[in-house]
Amino acid sequence: MTISSDEGTKPLHALQPAQLLATEPDNSVWLSASAGSGKTQVLTARVIRLLLAGARPDEILCLTFTKAAAAEMEERINRILAGWVQLPNDLLFNDLEALGAPSGPEGRNSARELFAQVLDAPGGGLQIMTIHSFCQSL
Repeated sequence: MTISSDEGTKPLHALQPAQLLATEPDNSVWLSASAGSGKTQVLTARVIRLLLAGARPDEILCLTFTKAAAAEMEERINRILAGWVQLPNDLLFNDLEALGAPSGPEGRNSARELFAQVLDAPGGGLQIMTIHSFCQSL
């Protein structure tokens, strides 16, 4: 699930049925899998689906084991949301479909607004951190 840093974008990869289930905002999820299995892709999609469903960025807490995973997830989410701001309707439709998210005109409008919502959120936006740093913050 990547978007290139240049003006063009790469489409999001469609998720597998079990992965889509894990991104469903109404489901409770604990994701455990081996390295290289797509955990970051699924968790990134889940956060985006939560945002599209109306969750405020400052209400989302993502905990990972490593700083590298937290940084990668935050970078992916920001890159995807920033790319959606000006992505042509047909490509944004395809990305939302790949995530299993609403892809109609309202869904596309909501998707285009997410990047600003994350940037403007109180407390610096999304909280993506390691379990250790979360415990220290308490």
